[in-house]
Amino acid sequence: MNGATIDLLYFARVAELVGKRAEAWPLDGESTGAQLLAALGARYPQLEPASRLKLAINQTHAKPSATIRAGDEVAVFEPVTGG
Repeated sequence: MNGATIDLLYFARVAELVGKRAEAWPLDGESTGAQLLAALGARYPQLEPASRLKLAINQTHAKPSATIRAGDEVAVFEPVTGG
């Protein structure tokens, strides 16, 4: 499946660290959230440890084990704490 991509959206501090709010990310077949976070950490070392980041796939919060497929919209953001 050549040319397959997902739409990555970066929020808040993640967007500041990578210097953009969105990008098309190549995807060869399927991936998991954990694999995507590892790849993000490799491309953007300033995000490390990237495994702490949270994901939403197609506007639904997702666990690192969730499957990501071509055409998905994936939001990447910092964990949020409240008080």
